[in-house]
Amino acid sequence: MGILKTIGDVLFGKDPEIFDDKGNVVHKLPKRKWDDWANRYIKGDEYNWRTHVGTKAGAKNEQAPKNAKN
Repeated sequence: MGILKTIGDVLFGKDPEIFDDKGNVVHKLPKRKWDDWANRYIKGDEYNWRTHVGTKAGAKNEQAPKNAKN
């Protein structure tokens, strides 16, 4: 039956293995990878949207240049 399944997969395509019986997406990643993804905000400011430069648009610059004339 292995050869018939292989021929069937070639002709009709394989079933995606990312879905469970109810049709929900199931990712088969190790727990450490999920924990790293969830904790990326804590580890550094690279992914923290609150410290992103774009969120500070229009804010007054507290560190004015020393040579600036007012």
